[in-house]
Amino acid sequence: ILNFQITLAIYKYQTIYDMDKVVILGRVSTDKQDYQRQVNELQDYCNRVGWEVVNIFVNKVSGAKSIEERTELQQMIQYIKENEISRVVCLEVSRLGRNTLESLRVIQILNEHKVSLYIKNYNLETLNADGKPNPITSLITTILLEIASMERQTIRERMKSGQQQYIERCRKNG
Repeated sequence: ILNFQITLAIYKYQTIYDMDKVVILGRVSTDKQDYQRQVNELQDYCNRVGWEVVNIFVNKVSGAKSIEERTELQQMIQYIKENEISRVVCLEVSRLGRNTLESLRVIQILNEHKVSLYIKNYNLETLNADGKPNPITSLITTILLEIASMERQTIRERMKSGQQQYIERCRKNG
C-alpha cells in the first residue's frame, strides 16, 4: 500500500509539473461589451484538458488596430518571450483580430517562439506536435481571418447606413 501511495504521489507531481503552460487571449470591441464570458469558457476548457493557465491577456479594443496599438498583445508577446509557454488560447480567431495581416503577424511571432495558437471554436492548433507550423491550419486560419475582416467591413457599412437613415428621418420630421 505504501508503495502504491508513493507511486501515486509521484504521478500527481509529474502530472502537475508536465502540464502545458498556456495563456488566454480575450478581446471585445467596445467598453459596453464584457470579455469575462470568453475568459470563463477558456479557463473551464483548459482545466478539462489539463492545461495550466499561467496568465490572461484581455482588452477592450477594435480588432482592426495594429499590434502596436494593442497593449494586451504587446504584453502577451513580451510574456511569451520571457516564459516557457506552450500555447495561446483564444475562443475564436476574430478575438486575435479582424485585420488579417496584423493577426498573421502575431501568429508568425508565436510560431517563431514555438508557441502554438489554439482556436477553441474550431479546435485549430497552429503548430504540430513537432513544433512546426501546421500548413492546413495556416490555410484555414487565413481564410477565417479574411472572413472576420469582411464581417468587420459589413458591420461598419450597416452602421453607416443606419446613421444616414436616422439623419434623413430627423430632417424629414423636423
